Amino acid sequence: MQPLSIRPLVADDWADVARIYAAGLETGVASFETRVPSWDEWAAGHRQAPRLVAETGGAVTGWTAVSPVSPRECYRGVVEHSVYVDPGAQGRGIGKALLIRLLADAPAHGIWTIQTSIIASNEASLRIHEAVGFRVVGRRERIAQRDGAWHDTVLLEYRLP
Repeated sequence: MQPLSIRPLVADDWADVARIYAAGLETGVASFETRVPSWDEWAAGHRQAPRLVAETGGAVTGWTAVSPVSPRECYRGVVEHSVYVDPGAQGRGIGKALLIRLLADAPAHGIWTIQTSIIASNEASLRIHEAVGFRVVGRRERIAQRDGAWHDTVLLEYRLP
């Protein structure tokens, strides 16, 4: 197995990030989104940092980034994150490594709570999040439709010290 490294995500990574994101969207359980935005759209919706990519053998194999949950000042340290791993690299601990690094880097960026809403049938993502310390805070039933089917989501959060 090739060594894994994690570094900041930069604009030049977008082709790989978009490819991995598109593969996740194709599963139907990674997101309610159905299209990959342009770099400019994506970058505008995500905080500058932390944005991370995982590399294995020089190839981008996963990424994570955070978005603000609200423009209100009182929520400035609360973010929602996304994490995606290349389908050919799944099951190697890349998603878990990205989350661990995200949790380690978050306090330096003024983040005190990281949350995520995972489609309930995405059991692998739920397991990884719980393994690194996210806790389930609720379930939203029939919250959204994708491809004509209703889905529940599980809301998880991680509170930083």
